[in-house]
Amino acid sequence: MEHVILVDDNDNAIGTMEKMEAHRKGLLHRAFSVVLFNSKGEILIQKRAQSKYHSGGLWTNACCSHPLPNEPIAEATQRKLKQEMGIELQTTFAYKFFYYTQFEANLIEHECDHVFTGTFDGVPIINPNEVEDWKYISMEKLCEDVRANPDHYTYWFKLILDQPLHALKK
Repeated sequence: MEHVILVDDNDNAIGTMEKMEAHRKGLLHRAFSVVLFNSKGEILIQKRAQSKYHSGGLWTNACCSHPLPNEPIAEATQRKLKQEMGIELQTTFAYKFFYYTQFEANLIEHECDHVFTGTFDGVPIINPNEVEDWKYISMEKLCEDVRANPDHYTYWFKLILDQPLHALKK
């Protein structure tokens, strides 16, 4: 049973809770999103597996999850990148933001999302339990498609894409 780190409005850890319980209660907890670019400046995106507990079948950033209690968040990004995408890579912290949204099945995402970035030119080896598909895409084409088909993308990924590009390419 996976636990998440509950935080206050300043991202100070205040306890832990089982992940699904935290999502049912809508309690603020720590999360991370990894945004990867290749050397051509294209962004690597993944399509979440249909079986995910929310947002299944939607396109999103290369990897997103929650650090485990007592796990440094940078290590968590490496653990999940390897688990979901078969990518071994050191990531760099870019910024963090807070968001709140409700999903189907009475689930609530109330997260302090730490965004990490990196460069990767390889071919991911996807975990089919986590990822259905992946692709590299130019930021221009991605933003055009998000505007035309916003319901094809995860809520948090659209928030990340609203940030200036320089915030992502540190």
